[in-house]
Amino acid sequence: MTIYQSGQLNQAGLYAPGLYTQVVPPTTSYIQGVNSNLLGYVGIASWGPVNSPQLIGSPTDALNYLGTQTVRKRDLATAAAIALSLGANQMYTVRVTDGTDTAAAIPLVDTAGTPVTGATLTAFYTGIVGNTITASIATGTQASTYKLTINRPGFSGETFDNIPGTGATFWANLVSAVNNGISNQRGPSQLVIATIGTSTAVPNTSNSYTLTGGTDGVTSITDAMLVGADGTSTTRTGMYALRGSGVMTAALVDHTDSTAWSTILAFGLSEGIFFGAASAVGTSVSTTGTSLNTAGADGYGIKIFAGDWVYWNDQVNSQQRLLSPATFWAAVRANLNPNESTLNKPVLGLIGTQRSAQKLPYSTAEKAAAAQARVDYLANPSPGGNYFSFQTDRNASSATSQNSEAYTTMTNFLALSFQNAFGYAIGKDQTPDLRKEITDAIQAFLSDLWLNQGYIGDVNHPSTPPYSVRLDATNNPDSQVALGVMAAYIKVKYFSIVREFVVSLEGGQSVSVQVH
Repeated sequence: MTIYQSGQLNQAGLYAPGLYTQVVPPTTSYIQGVNSNLLGYVGIASWGPVNSPQLIGSPTDALNYLGTQTVRKRDLATAAAIALSLGANQMYTVRVTDGTDTAAAIPLVDTAGTPVTGATLTAFYTGIVGNTITASIATGTQASTYKLTINRPGFSGETFDNIPGTGATFWANLVSAVNNGISNQRGPSQLVIATIGTSTAVPNTSNSYTLTGGTDGVTSITDAMLVGADGTSTTRTGMYALRGSGVMTAALVDHTDSTAWSTILAFGLSEGIFFGAASAVGTSVSTTGTSLNTAGADGYGIKIFAGDWVYWNDQVNSQQRLLSPATFWAAVRANLNPNESTLNKPVLGLIGTQRSAQKLPYSTAEKAAAAQARVDYLANPSPGGNYFSFQTDRNASSATSQNSEAYTTMTNFLALSFQNAFGYAIGKDQTPDLRKEITDAIQAFLSDLWLNQGYIGDVNHPSTPPYSVRLDATNNPDSQVALGVMAAYIKVKYFSIVREFVVSLEGGQSVSVQVH
């Protein structure tokens, strides 16, 4: 007999005698919170895909997909190194170019008196890393075959052994091996792409080939190219390539164009991404605040930093670098839980800032002015001791109920978690059972955040659930239900971030103390 899935068997219309079995899925559903630690950077690199998110989780990944960190503005490999040193090991990087990037290439030739190209190897990606790739053809392990070896310094080589054939057939087999892999031996090359040439002679096995002509395409790069343009999944550029990636904290590396802050904010709000952005090197708090007001970037999806940039020791290039504070903030922010703030959290591994190098500490008045201007900065000392940390907790929103970092990250975390959880409800009958199933799932999720995770709560009423869920007739009238709409109204109370701690001391010989 056939086994039916739930909904396939019309029990009201059964006439044939027999046993009918249907599989009913569990009626209890659960919400899995989204990963709030995924970081995104947009910048330039010497290797890797262009305008496509590339997952980086280790220094090896960074070297493999971005190339060596380079002393230049907007360098992705540098940003990745900083993030990894600060504990952020889940990031997507988006490489941008000015359109002049080229892939390195080299022809493989035969032994004719005037050598003829049998195949051309072109680097898998554009960039100068391709200029370090070498190749050689030698006698294969099996008789009457050849072996192609491709190497990139610092990584395991690729060997395509036992390539058969003579003349044009051999060259066609070599191209197929590189592009498609060799059955039961290895997959396609991750370093080069091969194209067929015109040779019909045997390959030259004494040559050593080095690819040439690769360029990064960064000579004319601008901040606008980091912002990019929206489009389809295959045409998006710059930060828009992060759409749908799951990134929740991001920065455009060393971006300083304040006129783009509103555009960045709009994208961040639509995707649930918290962006960091900074003013140009040396820009004061007051000037940054003025730029923020002029830009009209008033919203919780972006955090703005004054132009007090950070000195960092680049051990690869053996020199001090001056880098945007937004790069450091994004890494620290991505490594925190969504209910936390970067306020007063130690930022390690840096030398100092422009202000600290000049021995110009921020005054209490300057800190207050920064908070009022919706601007943050990195400084030492911090409220908790003599270490560098971010100082104001403010995002760019002027609404006092929304201007904390934790508001942004908790709101994005909850919104994206709910968005990812209930797609299955579309197409189902709106029944009391469906409403109850969804309500129970939301309440169970929020209860866990309250009782087990400590992400939400009411500090003055700690035993009262800090949430409510309404999914019933009161917010789903018949007129709405008839149109196919089902609405849930969820209220959640977040813990606040302590910004100011006031200690009142009454002391003296005349003080009367009563112990309660």
